[in-house]
Amino acid sequence: MPSPLFADRPAPQLPAHDAVDDLIHRTRRLRGDVDAVRRDAVMFDEDDPQLRWQRALCELAVHHLDTLGEHLGQLRAGLPGPRGKDSASGDEEAPEGPRAGSLLSRVGSAEWNLLTDESSWSEELYEIFGRPLDSAPLSLDDLPSVLLPEDQPVLTAMVTGCLVDGRPMDGEFRIVRPDGGTRTLHMTGEPVLDGEGCTASMWAVLRDVSELRRSEQAVTRSRASVRREEHIERTEHRMAVELQETVLPPWRGSLRLPPQGPGALDIAAHYLPSASSGLIGGDWYDAMELPDGRTLLTVGDLTGHGIPATSAMAMLLGALRGMAVAGIEPGALMGHLNQVLETSIQPALGSALCCRFDPGTSVLSWAQAGHPAPLLFRGGSGRLLPPPDGILLGAAPQAVFEQDEVRLFPGDVLVLHTDGLTRRGDRGAGPEALLDLAPRFADARTAQECVRGLVEEFGGTERLDDACVLVARIGA
Repeated sequence: MPSPLFADRPAPQLPAHDAVDDLIHRTRRLRGDVDAVRRDAVMFDEDDPQLRWQRALCELAVHHLDTLGEHLGQLRAGLPGPRGKDSASGDEEAPEGPRAGSLLSRVGSAEWNLLTDESSWSEELYEIFGRPLDSAPLSLDDLPSVLLPEDQPVLTAMVTGCLVDGRPMDGEFRIVRPDGGTRTLHMTGEPVLDGEGCTASMWAVLRDVSELRRSEQAVTRSRASVRREEHIERTEHRMAVELQETVLPPWRGSLRLPPQGPGALDIAAHYLPSASSGLIGGDWYDAMELPDGRTLLTVGDLTGHGIPATSAMAMLLGALRGMAVAGIEPGALMGHLNQVLETSIQPALGSALCCRFDPGTSVLSWAQAGHPAPLLFRGGSGRLLPPPDGILLGAAPQAVFEQDEVRLFPGDVLVLHTDGLTRRGDRGAGPEALLDLAPRFADARTAQECVRGLVEEFGGTERLDDACVLVARIGA
């Protein structure tokens, strides 16, 4: 509804039909593309906040494109058609009115005449307010009665600024329809001035933006959910890292056990994170001197990631250390660890390797629970030690774990690792890749040099899981 204030200005040139048709076509095509993305997003996991946010953005984009398409359709319907020979009769088909529920039916107009106290509403505005067409339109005095109480000052300020100060109106408020439903309306308008420059009436266009605001709120909620999830993930990751660093051995670099005497072990170890550094698992390694002079060597891995995995690893490694200090043999120790894992509050599965080296006899006693066997390198070649029987920890109650022994000689290199070390990308490197390092180990003079070679070979970004590796070199 144009204001007579601008009646003396030349009317703007309307866009040609072809240009509007082209815009409508491009909008429809883009809307179809976005809708296809939206349908694909529905197929994903509803519990993923990132995907919920993406889907909400698609919904919002669809609403915007629907609004644009309907407005372009309204623009085209109001354009004069191309005149041909058969158009002079004036029998052109009238443009089709807005369909019920369309975006066009959610845009209405009103004018309030201050001189006659008359009000006029478009049919679309009646539909927006949910009022019958034969009812009287609401006056400016009655209009606030259908608004939510907290939004009434917004409307009052807009109307006052328009009528008193001549300012254009632009704002939103919420109404309550007769059926109890709530709608959000965006109102724009201007004062209509008389010949003396005084306000004679006021006209406004009101648009129902309820669906649009709901979509925007869904996007905001989804974005907030994503941020909360990311914050939780960062916090849990930090806690898992701190717990892991607290539980794993405090020594870094190399370690000699026992510190004095012949037959001592030169020990070095390393933790290798996965390609996704956010996956902190339950891998561990440890080496410690026992009260009887022997040395404990162990590596292991629990299923899962994050705080549950690292806390369970802390519990299991603490139990292992305590039983080893008490003098329990590796095979029996594995049985007790299995029982500990079976009775824990958060049951899990795990693999472990427990070795006890006697420097006096150079004998290594060891047992395993579903874990990769140690690799023994001697004289430029390497082999897997035949594993004694042992299933995964937590897989079955009352499981029996066998124990085996092997004699080691000066210069031997023993490699213990978790299975994540050799699983890279879409291929499993397997123990063969480790055995190929035999010549390099033969030239190494320290366990730390051996670990450095392992990290260079297996420490790339293709790692699917985190891993631990421990190298013990037998001294003379």
